[in-house]
Amino acid sequence: MKSFFYLLLTTALFSSHAQRTLSGEVTDKSGEPLLGVNVYLKGTYDGATTGIDGRFSFKTYESDSLILVASFIGFKEANIPVTQQGTFQIVLQEKISQLNAVVITAGAFHASEEGKREVLKPLDIVTTAGATADIPGALNTLPGTQTVGETGRLFVRGGDGRETKTFIDGMLVHNEYGPAAPNTPSRSRFSPFMFKGMSFSTGGYSAEYGQALSSALILQSKDLADNNRTDISLMSVGADISTTRSSENSSVAGKIQYTNLTPYFQIAPQNLDWNKAPRGVDGNFAYRLKTSKTGMLKFYSNLSTSEMDLYESDIANPEILLPVKVSNDYAHVNASYKEVLNEKWGIRGGLSFTQSKDLASIDVKTQDQDLKGTHTKLVADYQHTDKVAVLFGAEVITRKLDQKLSDENGTFRQSFDEVLKAGFLESELFASSALAFKIGTRVEHNNLSNETLVSPRLSGAYKTGVNSQVSIAYGEFYQTSQNQIILSDNAAQSEKATHYIANYQWLKEGQSFRVEAYEKKYEQLAKYSSIFDPTSYAFNGDGSARGLDFFWRDSKTFKNTDYWVSYSYLQTERNYRDFPGSYTPAFASSHNLSIVVKKFIEDIKSQIGLTYSFASPRMYNDSNSEQFLSAKTPSYHDLSFNVSYLYSNQVIVHAMVNNVLGIKNIYGYEFADSPDNDGVYASRAITPPARRFIFLGVFITLSKNKGINQLPNL
Repeated sequence: MKSFFYLLLTTALFSSHAQRTLSGEVTDKSGEPLLGVNVYLKGTYDGATTGIDGRFSFKTYESDSLILVASFIGFKEANIPVTQQGTFQIVLQEKISQLNAVVITAGAFHASEEGKREVLKPLDIVTTAGATADIPGALNTLPGTQTVGETGRLFVRGGDGRETKTFIDGMLVHNEYGPAAPNTPSRSRFSPFMFKGMSFSTGGYSAEYGQALSSALILQSKDLADNNRTDISLMSVGADISTTRSSENSSVAGKIQYTNLTPYFQIAPQNLDWNKAPRGVDGNFAYRLKTSKTGMLKFYSNLSTSEMDLYESDIANPEILLPVKVSNDYAHVNASYKEVLNEKWGIRGGLSFTQSKDLASIDVKTQDQDLKGTHTKLVADYQHTDKVAVLFGAEVITRKLDQKLSDENGTFRQSFDEVLKAGFLESELFASSALAFKIGTRVEHNNLSNETLVSPRLSGAYKTGVNSQVSIAYGEFYQTSQNQIILSDNAAQSEKATHYIANYQWLKEGQSFRVEAYEKKYEQLAKYSSIFDPTSYAFNGDGSARGLDFFWRDSKTFKNTDYWVSYSYLQTERNYRDFPGSYTPAFASSHNLSIVVKKFIEDIKSQIGLTYSFASPRMYNDSNSEQFLSAKTPSYHDLSFNVSYLYSNQVIVHAMVNNVLGIKNIYGYEFADSPDNDGVYASRAITPPARRFIFLGVFITLSKNKGINQLPNL
């Protein structure tokens, strides 16, 4: 019994001696106490949770090499050596995560299949009425774009069509639009079905991208395919067939399409006198290989040939018909690779080659062009911490253009061989999950002009609430002059634009709103009395563009309904080319409005879509007026409709009508080169080739997975 009491007394004394109390307070860096922080000794069960005052306290018998851990969602874990009994003051640093971090959005619309902050998905391209499954056609319903129906290209914030460049998997695409007859819209060469995401920048884009004064359209191609499938499309304008085969680590896909508008034009008469309606063959091939858990090799090729032949009446003498022929042979090959090396480093790079042979003739005048372009790029990104990331890389872009002009007086040849070398560095800095900055610089050297140009870029964003943020962006951008100027003067100077952007964005599940103000300054624009006279060239032109963009999208309020509204106000002037002073260019309209509505009706298994587009009058130069660019076109209106009917699980019937109301839209006027006997210049309105365009198609999918069909593509 005495031994038992001795043992009990000894244990009590030892326990009293070894037991320790650990207590303290946990706050964020601003000193605010944090509730619910888990505080414990590493490798033990001893610990506690902080109260509303941020304080904790617990006892332990542990004594050797103790580490006190404090962990809390949204903050970095703290590990503190325990050397003695006492009170601890712990300050947790905020952890930057992809889900809660601010995102810089000034000047850019991001979209992806898996993204959580997109305002426009790739799927919207092919389901927007009036877009005819054309990427620029759908993007023209976003704010900052201009309706320029006679070209079909992207005109952004006072910039013309050549000021927007397209990149696929980071690689520049040369001559990204297909051929078209005079004053008729061209289409993008690339199907939206091949892309999983995009970033459409209306200004202030990353230092990684250059040679675009106004905008960059950055497309990300799809990764490995999930299923084996074959798709057959029978359309009023042609037919195509595609097939995809996939395995665990690779997939291959191919598509061939034949287009011929002859049957359609026979049913739907056109304003143009076609001898041979537009026709062509287009082939695509894609290969994807998963080289490792984080590595991906992509290969894509596009081959096409097209031609058209029509008669165009002389403006002054409409009874005189001038033969017009247009043909194009095109090839684009793109290979890219990316890999995550470790937790800190990642690399990506690619190679691309483009060749485009264009032949255009009007009467006895012929223009024969052969463009060859390449792009080589290597990029590395380094994640120093969750608050600091660095991206840097180098690239070489080449263009070789040979041109042959022929008429009754003979043949004239011109060419240039351009090599542009560039390096770029960009850092993304997170002061907190609510405040971020991106600082970058791009350096370019052009062998023809012997220019070395430095382009600083700066952007920042601040999260004002759970669903809202503000962003700003600034950048300087350079682009080589238009091709005809470089052909006449290989040493032609690059043109420059400086962007200033301020943006507010609010995003909530199913809803988004953004408003953006901008100003753009142009410098070093080419001026001339004649584009074919290099002795008249001067690179002292200037210009400006400023405006306000609004965007609202809602897929939450109404059942099975998705809609968006975009509005742009633009005020722009330029003193360039053969302008006698500063004037609003003919492609610019002050007000642009788009309303897009999509609704799925379950009872009839159909999705219907409506798009209304409006553009205020544009200026044009009336040769019968002494004032330059003083005349105005009527306003532009277009109401388009489409419907997709799910006939069976794997058969879709699709119909679309552009300009349902048949409004006569006028894009401008052409004038004769010389006046008549009364001193009057004859004129002709530039209008669409038909009041309406009607499309019908049946889309069939063959796959073991009976749930797969082409409805998402329509």
